[in-house]
Amino acid sequence: MGVSVAEEEGRVTAHLSGDIDHHNAPEIRTEIDNALERSRPEELVLDFGEVSFMDSSGIGLVMGRCKLMKGIGGRVIVSNTPVQIKKVMKLAGLDMLTTIC
Repeated sequence: MGVSVAEEEGRVTAHLSGDIDHHNAPEIRTEIDNALERSRPEELVLDFGEVSFMDSSGIGLVMGRCKLMKGIGGRVIVSNTPVQIKKVMKLAGLDMLTTIC
């Protein structure tokens, strides 16, 4: 599990890896939220390219970041989503809140 956060002008990108579950979702959330608080970007990119497993905690992670970004007038983009995780996100209705690439 891990998250690497890159801050650019108007954008924060969180590169996620490994498993996202109830054990590590709080740590990931804190890392991302700290970057959002510092940067107040227009866009948050959640890169799921190296995520191998995600439970409902991952859904909550994305939903919470969508709410946070909406509050500061920004948006969330979920990128590099593995097929199985993309299916779970769509079943949860995340495609109604954000762009899933």
